Amino acid sequence: MYDVITVGSATVDAFTNTGSKLFQGSRFRKYVAVPFGTKIVIDDLKFDIGGGGTNTAVALSRLGLKVSYIGAIGRGTNSKRVINLLQKENIDTSFIQNDFGRTGFSVILDAVGHDRTILTFKGNNDDLNFNKINKSKLKTKWFYFSSMLEKSFETQKKLADFAVKNKIKIVYNPSSYLAKKGAKYIQYILKRTDILILNKEEAAYLVGKRKPKITLNKLLKLGPKLVVVTDGKNPIYATEGKEIYSLKPSSIPVLESTGAGDAFASSFLAGIIKKQDIEFALKLSLVNSQSVITHYGAKNKLMKYKEALTKIKNMDVKKEKIN
Repeated sequence: MYDVITVGSATVDAFTNTGSKLFQGSRFRKYVAVPFGTKIVIDDLKFDIGGGGTNTAVALSRLGLKVSYIGAIGRGTNSKRVINLLQKENIDTSFIQNDFGRTGFSVILDAVGHDRTILTFKGNNDDLNFNKINKSKLKTKWFYFSSMLEKSFETQKKLADFAVKNKIKIVYNPSSYLAKKGAKYIQYILKRTDILILNKEEAAYLVGKRKPKITLNKLLKLGPKLVVVTDGKNPIYATEGKEIYSLKPSSIPVLESTGAGDAFASSFLAGIIKKQDIEFALKLSLVNSQSVITHYGAKNKLMKYKEALTKIKNMDVKKEKIN
C-alpha cells in the first residue's frame, strides 16, 4: 500500500542563465530580449529532472512517505535519467509507460532579476493511457494529480472515478493553462477532489478576481473538501469550510522559482497525511517551497522531514471562524 501515487508529467530540464534584461513590451507583458540571427553565449547551463509528477513524487518521498509515480515518457537517454532519479529517491517506477516517442524536455531561460521563461516540449507527457495502467496494483491512500493535458487529462478523469470507487483521496493541482479553460472544463475532477491547491491567478480563472474569503468559498462550491490558495509573497489562505487559515511567507532572496508550487502542494499533502492538521501542513509546505526557490532546480533543496521540522517552529498561522 502506497501513501501517495503521483500522476503527472516528467521532463528533463535545462537551466540557462542568459544574462538578458527584461523590457516592458506592453502594460501587461514583459519580454526577454535576445539579438536575432546571432550566436549567443550563455553564462551557465545546468540539467535536472522536472515535471509536476516527478517533482511532487520526490518531495513526498523525502518527507518520509511511500510513493509511486504514474506518467508517460519516451525511450533513450532522457527516459533513463528520469527513471534513475526516481529510483534513487526510493520511488516506485513500475507504473511508468515507457513507449516509443520522446521524453518531455524544457529549457528554462533565466533573466536578470530571476524571472524566467520556460520553453517546453511535451513529448509523451500527453499520452498517458488508462488501459495500460495495472489497476490491480493501484493500492494507495492518496492520488496526487498535477496538471496534464489531452489524453493524459482523460486518464486522470478515469483515475478520479477509480479513486471514488476504491476510497482513494485526491489532491488536485491544475496549472494556469487548465484553469484558463474554466471550472466547467475540469469540474469532473473537481467534484471528486479532496484537496484543491491553486495560486491566486489560477483561482481567478476559475471563480473570478475576488477577495480571499469569497474566492475560498466559491472554490469550495466547485466540489473539493479543502482549498488552499497561494499568492507569492502575500499570505497563503486555506479553508475546509469552518475556519479560514492564513500564513504570511517570510521575505527571502529568490534564486530560481521553478518547482516552488510543486514543493508547496506536495508538502501540504504530506503535512495532512502526517498530522491531519491544516496549520502544520501550511507550515511544512511553506518551508519546503521557500527552500526550493533558493537553489537551481525543482528538487535540489527539497527537505527531509526532520530537517523541515526544525524550520517551522516560529511560524504563526492565523485562524478565523467562518460565520
